[in-house]
Formats: sequence, C-alpha cells, structure tokens
Amino acid sequence: MIRVLLSDGLDKSAIEKLKSLNFEVVDEHYEGEELGEKLKEFDALVVRSATKVRVPSIEKAAEGKRLKLIIRGGVGVDNIDVAAAREKSIEVRNTPNASSISVAELTLAHMFAVTRFVNISNVTMRQGLWEKKKYKGTELYGKTLGLMGFGRIAKEVAVRARALGMQVLYTNRKGKIEGFDQYKYCTFDELLKCSDIISLHVPYDKTKGTLIGKEQFEMMKDGVYLINCSRGKVVSEEALLEALNNGKVAGAGIDVFEEEPTKNKELINHPRVSVTPHIGASTSEAQKRIGLEVVKILEEYFIKK
Repeated sequence: MIRVLLSDGLDKSAIEKLKSLNFEVVDEHYEGEELGEKLKEFDALVVRSATKVRVPSIEKAAEGKRLKLIIRGGVGVDNIDVAAAREKSIEVRNTPNASSISVAELTLAHMFAVTRFVNISNVTMRQGLWEKKKYKGTELYGKTLGLMGFGRIAKEVAVRARALGMQVLYTNRKGKIEGFDQYKYCTFDELLKCSDIISLHVPYDKTKGTLIGKEQFEMMKDGVYLINCSRGKVVSEEALLEALNNGKVAGAGIDVFEEEPTKNKELINHPRVSVTPHIGASTSEAQKRIGLEVVKILEEYFIKK
C-alpha cells in the first residue's frame, strides 16, 4: 500500500478521496531530524508552507529508499530544497492552479485596505477614536497598477483591476506574452517609475536575492502603494520601512514576510501597513482545489504511471 504523509494537513474531502483510492494517509506534523526519520516509512510527502523540507531531512529520508514524491500544496516551493531532493531521485511537484483566485482577491483586499485606511481605522475606532478627517483616501479607479510577474495569479489580478477601471502594466522575465494586448508590457525599471500601485507576483530566487530594495524604492513615484502577496524575501523590509517613514511609499499591503512568523513589530504595527499572516490561499474553495490537485498528482504518479 502507498503511504502518504500529510505534514501540514489537507482538505477533508481530499483525504477521503485518497483513502478511497487505497492510499494509506497519515496526518501528522513533523520537523527536522524527526521528519527525515519518519519519511523512511512513506512513499510521498505533502506539505503546505509550515513544514520546511531541507537537505538533512531529505538525506535522512533517502536512506530509506522509499520516498519518491514531495508535493507542495501551493504555488511556491521555496520551503523545499528541490535540487537536493531531485539529486536523491525524489520528484517535487506543486499545485500552481488551485489558489490563484484566492491570492488575487487578497491582493485586491490589501489595495482597498491601504488606499482607504480600512486597516488603521479598524484599530482607532476600537480605541474609541473618530478620526474621519485623517482618512482621506484615494480611488483605485484611473490608477496605474504595475504587476511584477505575469503568471496565473497576476493575470487574475489584472482582470479584476481592469474591471475597477485601472490601467494595467506588467513586466515578466519571459518578455511580452501574446494574447494579453489589453495590458501594457514594460521593462522592470519602467514599471517602477510609472505605477501608482505595484503588486508583486514573483518567486524568490535566492541566487539573485531581494528584488525590491532601497534603489528600487527610489525609482518609484512619490506616494506609491506596494502590495506583496508573493514571497517575503522579494522585498527588503528594512528598505520598505524607510520608504514608508520618509513618505515615498504611501501604504503597503503585506501577506508574506522575510521570516515567518514575523518578528518585525515595527512593520506590522505601522499605521500605513495592512498585514495578514500568509493567508493568500486560505479560503475554503482554494483548500478544496488544492486537495483535488494533490489527489490528482498522487493518482497519476502512483496509480496511472
């Protein structure tokens, strides 16, 4: 029987489906050395963002010569040492389609929050304050949105932004993408200089490091808004705080952080920052889709292969 370890859980319907396909499913969280030791007993591992599958765990798992597949229930795989796994003949897969709409909607939610002071007014009103005159916001209508990266999530954001009357720019490492002429392709530097709101939709590349730092903030418009629902390390939190404090950045919406759980109290308590604890894919609909995609990968790999 094929044994599957769910280290960060999975939607109930997906677990039931796996069991109906005669997979043995174990829903337990393990970390570090214990994870590697346990993986000697499993054919597949499914993780979300909490479990970090690093080289020591992979090497320990490989000793058992049983683990064949690691699945990340989500888009990014930066919590898995992919090269190390594949070197040990362990395949790594993800579920890139399942959470696109959920992350796109959260991106828009953060835009509304920081441009209309939804975040801070929630706090001050509960403190008994009525600071109506302080909260003169700005409309999204007519503003230029710059999408850094143009994958599945960014495309979903673009559709919704255009419906709100925004002008949409995008930059992409592969260049202009055919079939999306309703949006304007531009270079990385052009996007920084021309956008009223910048939304990040790129993976973190540890070989290149931070994408948005002090130099990039200086290139942006005064009063720009920054939204990051991609990966925390893409943006320098130190440079972002400086830009918020000197007025270069009017507001920021952040779902992801350099370190998670974050310890950056200055950033999360900043009055012009809207924060969420990496909940981009945390909707019931996305969790069901992620579960179904995980089941499909496992079924195709072990049963239909």
